[in-house]
Formats: sequence, C-alpha cells, structure tokens
Amino acid sequence: MGRVYNFAAGPAVLPEPVLKKAAEEMLDYKGTGMSVMEMSHRSKAFTEIITGAEETLRQIMDIPQNYHVLFLQGGASSQFAMVPLNLLHKTNKADYVNTGAWSKKAIAEAKKYGDISVVASSEDKTFNYIPKLDKSMFNQEADYAYIVTNNTIYGTVYHKLPDVGNVPLVADMSSNFLSQVYDVNNFALMFAGAQKNIGPAGVTVVIIRDDLVGHAKDFTPTMFDYKTHVDGKSLFNTPPCYSIYIAKMVFEWVKDLGGVPAIEKINREKAALLYDFIDNSSLFKGTADRKDRSLMNVTFILPNEELNAKFVEEAGKNGLVTLKGHRSVGGMRASIYNAMPVDGVKKLVEFMKKFEIENK
Repeated sequence: MGRVYNFAAGPAVLPEPVLKKAAEEMLDYKGTGMSVMEMSHRSKAFTEIITGAEETLRQIMDIPQNYHVLFLQGGASSQFAMVPLNLLHKTNKADYVNTGAWSKKAIAEAKKYGDISVVASSEDKTFNYIPKLDKSMFNQEADYAYIVTNNTIYGTVYHKLPDVGNVPLVADMSSNFLSQVYDVNNFALMFAGAQKNIGPAGVTVVIIRDDLVGHAKDFTPTMFDYKTHVDGKSLFNTPPCYSIYIAKMVFEWVKDLGGVPAIEKINREKAALLYDFIDNSSLFKGTADRKDRSLMNVTFILPNEELNAKFVEEAGKNGLVTLKGHRSVGGMRASIYNAMPVDGVKKLVEFMKKFEIENK
C-alpha cells in the first residue's frame, strides 16, 4: 500500500523529506556507525543535534535571547503542573480561559497549587467558539494568564491574542506551533507537545522568559523545576534523543520552505480550500463558529450518524484516513498540519464533492 493522506489530530503526518532522511540515517548517522537512538546524549554527535535544533528554532521563530528553549519530556500534559508550580510565586493567583478539554485539564491541575480563576468559558456551546475577552477581565495582580491558542478537538483558534495587560501570558500551543507567525515577546511562556507540527511524540518544546525561571515552589519535584532544565541545557537526564533529532529536521524543513511566514501562507490556502467547500455545501456543515475557525483542525458533520460513518469508511478506502471526529463533537475532523500537502486537501475536497452528489 502506498502513502495515504493522514488527517490524524496527533500523532500526525510528518514531512516526507524528513522521513526519508531519517530512514537513510537509521543505521549510520553521519558516519558514527550507529543510529541516533543508540548514541549517548553526551556525545559530540548528539550535542550537535540538540544545539542545532535550538539554533534553527530560534531562527525561524525569531526567539529573543532572554528566552530559554527547552526540550522536555512528559508531554504537554506535564506542563499543566509545571506552569503553576514554577509561576505561582507572588500572589499565588492565575487566570485561565476555558476553551476546551485541554484547558479544562490544565485548570484542574493548577487548582491543586493556587487560587485559579476561570475568567471566561465556551463550554456552554461545546467549545465551538472563543469567548470575547478584554483586559478588564484579567486580574492585574495575577502571576500569569493562561490560554490554549488552538483547540484540536473543537477546531477553534485565537485569531487575536487577548489583552492581558502586564500579566505574563502563558500559552499551550501544542496544535498550532509553527503554523503561523507569533511574536514571542507577547508571551512569557509557550509550550507545545511534538506530535502535531514538531515531530514524533516524546519531546515537548518549552520557550520560557528568563525572569520566570528560579521561582519554583519548595515542594516542586526536581524534574518539574524549569531551572533544573535551564541549568542542564535540557540534558539533566537522558532526553528523548530521537524525537529531538526528528524535530531538528522538521525545523530545517520549515526554514528551507521560507520559514513560518511561508508555512502560514500555505496553511491559509489549505484551510480556505476546505472551508470554502463546506460553507457552500448543502450536505456538509462546519461545527466551529466561523469567526474562530482553526487553520489546523477543520471540524464538520453530515446530517446523521449513518452518513458520518459511511463518509469515514469510504474516505479511508480512497486513501484519506483518520477523519473521524472526536467523540465530544462527532462527525469528522481533518487535521491539516504543516506537513499535510495542499494536494492532500484538494483530494479530500474532491472526495467530499463526489460524496455529496452520491448521497443527497
């Protein structure tokens, strides 16, 4: 069987050039006679990998020097605890915006360590929109404010960052990291699990401003203290070496394409193709509020569950896989991350047109 178009929400599609290069180097990485999976994380070869990964990421995101780049383990979910354990150090208060399953989990975790306020929520409509926010809603004495920039399950995104005043802004960017241009200076801390736009699961990228490091609560586990990993340059313990190696090549792939601005242009083209068809369809219907629709995760439904199931099954037979929506939303979800080619979206739209004609 040939390569399919994989619309999975994560682990997700990876760039083919990266996979091919990884295959070529699987048994012998640059003359070392071994795979990256076998080599010491203290070796010269791996030092060059992790250093190169950070340098390239700094270039493509224009990360200022007063920010640290960390390659950690534990997935983005570990950050739900690491953020409050390290940042709740002045007033022990933080503000969260609840826009989906992952913000709900983060809120529940943070409440174990401090006084957490939910300033707004879109749960009343199954998280199909981003709440309206203004500066007056955020406590200017809070240690930080927290958002999830893109909501994988529900297909929503912040097209404009909230004005939180002088409060440090923390963002879970797991499902739209590197998908569009962001000014890193607008954030105090950003993090993302790898398995959407970075590489295989196993590594989590954390970008944290220097002044937020070194304030962990006394009872914070050593591995959950950002200072541990800043001081150890992400090598305090054995890191997820192979995941970092793939991430480095993905960062280089983004750079070679023209950087994040070029990727964003392609992503907007892909999203427009799919949304334009859905908006003009008499059979398919989008589930997210139009003004808040994601560039990465396109959610849509058919009139009944029987048709939804039929669509997913027939799409799979046509090489369009992993389109079933999350159980909380139903229907379908096409995750069109950076590595999804435009041709994949075109093929999906062509199939949807054919399906609509045959099932009216």
